[in-house]
Amino acid sequence: MFIAQAHSFTQQARLAITLAWVAGYTNIVALISCGTVTSHVTGNASNLGRHVVEGHWWPAAFMLFVLAMFFAGACVSAILTESGWRRGSESIYVLPSLAQAILLTAFAVGLEFREPNQTPSMLGVWWLTGLASMAMGIQNATITRISSGVVRTTHLTGVLTDLGTETVQFVYWLSDRRRSSPPLSPRSLFRSARTHPSATRLALLASIIGSFMLGAGLGTLAIDHFTKWSMVPPVLFLFWIIWQDIHIPICEIEASGEYGGEGVKLPAGMAVYHLRRDKERTGDTHRLPNLLRWCARLPAGVRVLVLDLSELTRFDSDAAWELRALVKQAQGRGRQVLFAGMSGPQYNALRSGGASDVLDPNNVCPDIELAIARAIMLLDHPPARAG
Repeated sequence: MFIAQAHSFTQQARLAITLAWVAGYTNIVALISCGTVTSHVTGNASNLGRHVVEGHWWPAAFMLFVLAMFFAGACVSAILTESGWRRGSESIYVLPSLAQAILLTAFAVGLEFREPNQTPSMLGVWWLTGLASMAMGIQNATITRISSGVVRTTHLTGVLTDLGTETVQFVYWLSDRRRSSPPLSPRSLFRSARTHPSATRLALLASIIGSFMLGAGLGTLAIDHFTKWSMVPPVLFLFWIIWQDIHIPICEIEASGEYGGEGVKLPAGMAVYHLRRDKERTGDTHRLPNLLRWCARLPAGVRVLVLDLSELTRFDSDAAWELRALVKQAQGRGRQVLFAGMSGPQYNALRSGGASDVLDPNNVCPDIELAIARAIMLLDHPPARAG
């Protein structure tokens, strides 16, 4: 989940459903225990303006503090993500997620030491609310970056706005389809509606709202029945998904500067890389590394890229979308990507997984020798660029 960007609808929906409930849960626990929302800042910003005008300086300072902690959380996420990118770390989003889990653990510890049915001290309210707000700032910034701005999990204003506009577009589309000639049967209409982009977008938006509300309900039940332990479920859940990301091996990328049994050097403008299984970590399932970040760091002179996938035996939809994104990025930089060591079933799996629009059959080869021969031909006779 935290390895690379979420390119597909399935990945984005998984992010939304998995983490929106954590935000809803944390927000309601903070609201009940400290009297302040922490997962979003609109209401707190409004209260800050009201308190300043009314001359209530301590409440205004508190609202400013909550806003600052959310902002600090977003900055922490950006710093950890960018530093991971610059170091070449494969799991660049794990560190900010770990920071969020640690902050929520501290928030849970604070609730543990608070006496039930007792109003916390002003200092207690400040640091408890600050911890929760900073954790929500980290989550919002991290998920926003993973999903390229598509998914927000800590607030619902933009989600409801998008839900409204998408609903209207979908209703208009249904109306137009009903008036088509010849008219579609109910079964055909349902099949078309289920795969329409607006329908999948509506499902994503509804999943965020539903997951957030579910978290709020669970948090209310938890703090009503076992106040001191109320934050244990989201904390354990965050640590569990982080462990899952760390536990599953990631393929390594190995460069090759020559080819053939006699060690013939690769021609200028071509690069060959092999995706290898992690030798230090065992496991049948290996995930792809962050190919977009890796491709962005290739030398500018590389015009044809050969990626050997012979050690990979199974491609899921996440791998298909990651490879699709790699091809799209490379094309935007004027590069051709060839895949070597790919069998027929693997090719079909990539096509069905969402990469059919960018997979050129001529650039998919069963072995590395054919891929290199094809790459040399592309170097000598590059295809004309569209437009």
